[in-house]
Amino acid sequence: MVDTINSESTPESTPNSTPKSLNMTLWLGGGLAALLITAFAGFLVYSSICPCTLTPGGFLFGDRVDTPVADWNTTNANQENLCQLQIWDGIRPHSINLNCMATPEGELYLSCSVCDRKYWASKVEADEKAILRLGNLLYPVNLNRETDPATMDRAFRARVLKLQHTDIETMVTPRPPLDQQRFDHWWTFRVTYRS
Repeated sequence: MVDTINSESTPESTPNSTPKSLNMTLWLGGGLAALLITAFAGFLVYSSICPCTLTPGGFLFGDRVDTPVADWNTTNANQENLCQLQIWDGIRPHSINLNCMATPEGELYLSCSVCDRKYWASKVEADEKAILRLGNLLYPVNLNRETDPATMDRAFRARVLKLQHTDIETMVTPRPPLDQQRFDHWWTFRVTYRS
């Protein structure tokens, strides 16, 4: 006698049943998708709050400025206590607060003390694309580290002058004396508008 298996009667093949492995895959996939959506939403909320005083942030939000800037004195760079800068670290944005200052000639520089120990500075390469936020305005910019001593002195002088007029209640950097000389550990980055 030959045994025959009736394939119509096995539980896996009934029209309303789903294999357990497919069910598990759907649950895991759905759970992973929900986790990623939640993490991204959380990162957006985090980005709307920071960068904070000492905590970096993610995306910067604001109104994009599409008009090229040749003279940064026409912006509020010297009126802002701190500028905000967003660079990319691989696939994620990284934003920070830092001092920026426009020279009388209209050039814009970023101030960075003890910069060789700063995480963000190690990510900046030549012509690094970044976003600069001044108030609620976002400027697409390129960054370049400045190493020419005369240019660094000019940028540092602009920093000293700016800090003479910064709101003392909200200052992060102490007000320097007018004759303050540039520190050896001080770096600066030239900021140019990126079209």
